[in-house]
This record gives sequence, C-alpha cells and structure tokens, in this order.
Amino acid sequence: MQLTPETLAGHDGPYDAPVEFHGFKARPEWIDYNGHMNVGYYGVAFDNALELLMVDHLGLGEAQVKAIGQGPYILQSHMNFLREVLEGESFCIRFRLLDADHKRGHYFAQMVSEKDGVVCATQEALFMNVSHTTGRSVPYPDWAVARLQRMVSDHAGLDSAPEVGQQIGIRR
Repeated sequence: MQLTPETLAGHDGPYDAPVEFHGFKARPEWIDYNGHMNVGYYGVAFDNALELLMVDHLGLGEAQVKAIGQGPYILQSHMNFLREVLEGESFCIRFRLLDADHKRGHYFAQMVSEKDGVVCATQEALFMNVSHTTGRSVPYPDWAVARLQRMVSDHAGLDSAPEVGQQIGIRR
C-alpha cells in the first residue's frame, strides 16, 4: 500500500497552539498506595494523548505502522511531577512540537487539571521514525515532514515553559 496523506488521518494544518486533548481521567487502577496516580500511569496518559496527536493531526502512529511498517519510537523522555493527580480527577493534555527534522520530533506536553487549570505534570520527549523491518531509523515521507514542520512553525509563538530542557540532578 502506498502511504499518502489521503490514505491516513491527519491534516496539513494549521494546528492549534497548543494542541489539546480532553476527556482523560485518573482511573481507580492507576492509584497507588500513596493515594494518587502512580508514576507509571502518567507515562500511559501522555502516550495515549501522543497517539491522538500522531493519528488525528499528523496521520502517523498506528495507521502508519499498519500501512508501511514504520512508526514513531520514543528515544528519550523526561517527566516532571508538579502536583498530585487523585482518583477520578479529569485532566487534559496539551502538546507543542518544539522541533522536527526528516526523521525525528521533539515535543513538550503538559497534563492540566480540568478542575482548576493547574499543570500537574509535564513530559518532554524525542521520537524517531523507525522501520519495523530493520529496526533502524528511516525518513518520514515528504508530506509527513511538511506536517511536522508546519506544526513546529504553528507552535513557535507559544511562551516557553520552565520545564523544557531541564537537566536532572540534585541542585546544590
């Protein structure tokens, strides 16, 4: 099957700045013995929202894998936990694409409480397009590169977030 923008979902922009996904809720099974959402489920929530971004806006992700056997792999991720998320709490996830090239993308996401608008957690991550046949990176199709670049451009005017580019370590 030939992969074209017409064979997959997504669109050529403009893209909301930031792109937001609503309807998330901290499920009972996500709550740990401390009474809040377990650290692992923050990653699950960010990943579920990332798939919506990939499929609904960029035409990538699972549909891309099924069509041509390649798709995005996360290479690096850094999360900040800023406030507890409690059982049943609703939240949205906001994305901004910081940078992209012919194989990679760099994004920043915020988990925001629907109750009071407070940012509860952030994720900054780098993804790469990978062939499922070879296990190695491959370039995105030209139309996908154009979509990624358009999203970077549409998000360029957003205010910087203090968590972007943070190093991990003990501050002295």
